[in-house]
Amino acid sequence: MLSVQENERLTQVGPGTPMGELLRRYWHPIAASAELDDNPVKEVKLLGESLVLYRDRSGQLGLIGDRCPHRGVSMLFGIPEVEGLRCPYHGWMFDQTGQCIEMPAEPADSTFPCRVKMEGYPVQELTGLIFAYLGPAPVPLLPRWDLFVWDNVLRDTGSVVIPCNWLQIMENSLDPVHVEWLHGRFSDYVLERQGRSDLQRQFYRAGKVGGNGAHRKIGFDAFEYGIIKRRVVEGGSEQAPEWRIGHPILFPNILRVGSNFQYRVPVDDKQTLHIWFTAYPQPPETEVPKQDTIPYYEVPLPFDERGRVDWSKLDNNSGQDIVAWVTQGAINNRSRERLGDSDQGIIMYRRMLQQQLAIVESGGEPMNVFRDAEHNKRIDLPWEGNEDPWGFARKSLMRRTGQAGKYAPVLREMVAKFEGELVLEGPVH
Repeated sequence: MLSVQENERLTQVGPGTPMGELLRRYWHPIAASAELDDNPVKEVKLLGESLVLYRDRSGQLGLIGDRCPHRGVSMLFGIPEVEGLRCPYHGWMFDQTGQCIEMPAEPADSTFPCRVKMEGYPVQELTGLIFAYLGPAPVPLLPRWDLFVWDNVLRDTGSVVIPCNWLQIMENSLDPVHVEWLHGRFSDYVLERQGRSDLQRQFYRAGKVGGNGAHRKIGFDAFEYGIIKRRVVEGGSEQAPEWRIGHPILFPNILRVGSNFQYRVPVDDKQTLHIWFTAYPQPPETEVPKQDTIPYYEVPLPFDERGRVDWSKLDNNSGQDIVAWVTQGAINNRSRERLGDSDQGIIMYRRMLQQQLAIVESGGEPMNVFRDAEHNKRIDLPWEGNEDPWGFARKSLMRRTGQAGKYAPVLREMVAKFEGELVLEGPVH
């Protein structure tokens, strides 16, 4: 367990906090590009800071403070111009750095605009996601993880804001044993309540999607980019890719499952933007349609309008996980926990967090801050499907709470090529 003080050190993310300063060394996804198609201005809260993301009329992105420094009006109603965002109240305009570049009611020769500046942070777009960096200069490179730059894939992105601290979501990724219970036994119970228990029990007993059977062995190894998680489940062996290769947790806040990234982006101490980004490998010799826009979907919370659990939304891994995370409390009180041998991955991850915190506090640069452009062209990661991406995709495509937008028919056609019935289920963590 952690002391109350240690728990606060790992969970508080606002400006000036130890974890907030560490997390500000990284690029974080804050929106899907498609979210700006209908409305080019979007409110964003990241690491406790309230901001506005916009796309101006020249197509450039900006991320600036959410209040005009003139009279405090919300910039969410700002007017995108060719070179910035204009306040709707008196027309003050701000560029991508937050610098005021125009005050219509002030004298033409006034120097006042150059003396007015609000927050402004770098943003970049990559494969349908918009990333922001809130840390100190020099700005590091935006990591080009392999899923972002793969060829011959279809992609989609989904997200939801979850009302709990980011750390309990990340720790779930270092906890393999929950899969056989939360996504096995509990999932059976959910489907039993829905009159569908036989279908799910047959699915899990068949060992599909990595096999959600009992864990016989789990293992964790630190590697260059974070932690590799390994498992042997009932009926499996150490020769299977789930143990021999494993799958990575990328420091500080990304889970890689197959060809899926799950980002856990701290909104503030009690809210987390959870983003699912998936690249679907296509069959060999398949002509992949060009995605002019990466499809985006919203993931529903498994609660009704009164905050009660909605059991109809608990027949998938995402819904089950969210209930487990949220019911720990807005910020889990780790001073009350009792960890066992199966929690070794969580213990390793917390130690890694503490080590990287110490590096930043001593003036150093933490892991996964990239500055070598050649290395960053494509950062390949170990994953269970390394040896046969399409073959792995055949066994582990997912039924998630969202679909791949207008590309869903393409994915259905792909699934139709599979031999036998494929039940699409949420990613095995």
